[in-house]
Amino acid sequence: MTEEQEIRDYLRKQYPNIAELGLQDEIAHIGKLMEFKAGDVIMDYGAYVKLIPLVVAGSIKVSREGDDGNELFLYYLRPGESCTMSFTCCMMNKRSEIRTQAEEDALVIAIPIRYMDDWMSRYQSWKNFVMLSYDNRMKELIHTIDEIAFKKMDERLMTYLRKKAEITGSNTIQATHQEIAYDLNASREAVSRLLKQLENEGEVRLGRNRVDLI
Repeated sequence: MTEEQEIRDYLRKQYPNIAELGLQDEIAHIGKLMEFKAGDVIMDYGAYVKLIPLVVAGSIKVSREGDDGNELFLYYLRPGESCTMSFTCCMMNKRSEIRTQAEEDALVIAIPIRYMDDWMSRYQSWKNFVMLSYDNRMKELIHTIDEIAFKKMDERLMTYLRKKAEITGSNTIQATHQEIAYDLNASREAVSRLLKQLENEGEVRLGRNRVDLI
C-alpha cells in the first residue's frame, strides 16, 4: 500500500467529516505521514509553524509556558483532531506559544501550511473542520480555567490522573511526581503529599515513577 492510499484510509476512518473527494485527494497527495515516539517534542515554544498535524494514532499533549518558566497542561489531541494553535500561528505567521509533545507513540498526517487559506475558501468541509476544532478547543480551555479557578488541588490532581488514564487506555500512569507537578503548575512536594493522601483513601496505589488508579 502506498503512502497516499494509507492517508486516504486514515482520513476515511478518523476524519469522516472531511468528506469532499477533491480535498481528500489533495491531502493524500501533499500530506506526509510522520511518526513520533512518546516524549518527542513535535512543536516547541518560539518555533514557526511549518506543518498542520492531523492526528491519526496515539495522543499529543499541549502545554503552555508562563513568564516564570513554569508549564501548565492544557489539553490532549486525539485521533480525529488537530491543533488549532497551529492554525492561528500559521495564518498570522506567529511563533508558537505552546509546546506539543507525544504523550504516547503518535502518528500524524502533516500538511504544509501554505494550503490552509486556499482550502478555507475552496472546501466547505475543511472550513467546517477548522471552525469545529476552534470550538472544541475553546471548551477545553474553559474547562482548564474552571479547574484552576474553582477546584482544589486534590480535585485537579484526580481529574488530571483520570484524563491521562483515559487518553492512554490504562489505569497505570507512568510519570514521576515532578512531571505531574509540572503539568499542574504545582510544587512536587504538594503533589507528593496529595498522592499519598489519595493512596491512604484507597483512590490510587503508588509505585516507582507510576500511579495506579484503583
